[in-house]
Amino acid sequence: MRFRLFLAAGAAFFATTAGAQAAAHVALGDKEYAAMHASAALAHYREAIKADSNNYDALWKAARSAVDLASFDVTGDLQTQLYADAELYARRAVAANPGDAEGRFSLARALGKRALTLGIRQRVKYATDIRDQAVACLKISPKHAGCDHVMGMWNAEVMRLNGVSRMIAKNFLGGKAFGSASWTDAQRYMEESIANEPSRIVHYVDAAGVYRDRGNKAKAKEMYEIALRLENSDYNDRHYKAQAEAGLKKL
Repeated sequence: MRFRLFLAAGAAFFATTAGAQAAAHVALGDKEYAAMHASAALAHYREAIKADSNNYDALWKAARSAVDLASFDVTGDLQTQLYADAELYARRAVAANPGDAEGRFSLARALGKRALTLGIRQRVKYATDIRDQAVACLKISPKHAGCDHVMGMWNAEVMRLNGVSRMIAKNFLGGKAFGSASWTDAQRYMEESIANEPSRIVHYVDAAGVYRDRGNKAKAKEMYEIALRLENSDYNDRHYKAQAEAGLKKL
């Protein structure tokens, strides 16, 4: 009996220690993330996961930083690996806490970004999961700007496929969700992302792309110009501003 009590006490001690180590690394990761140091932030979140493999905050934040790094700064095998890591972390986050929006958003974002690097056949496989995770996120948190953004871009990317590709995806590749996409929803969701998070540069840049593709150059110009006036707050904001500058020149 005493031995069992000793083992239970030891397990509780190690669990508490692991939890404290994970929390410390998450806090350090948050500081690096706020300073727009994505690599350092990801390193701390990974250390937190090593200490506590089910730490929800570490998992969804590791997914976020992995996507941040993969989006612009790396290519090839490293980009592929980072997107795979992001998906894995986000799926584990959803499993750890399915009722919270951030894990759902991180998974939808990781899948969406990864899908854009793939061909149409592979992209279709991701389409339903991306949409399902974003819809689940918005049910939990109806004003989640990130999930609004994912839904806006999901609709836009489907509509950017040519008609033949959409038809093949919908009827022959199992992409039935493609039939629900529309430019109206793309614009609506992007406008909601801006309304719910007006300081985030990427919302304006991607909204500008939707307006541009709908033929509203004046509104696209307005969105790009707002993006360029805002202060950087995310790791990739320098890239988003470069996209805004390039977009303005092409209008």
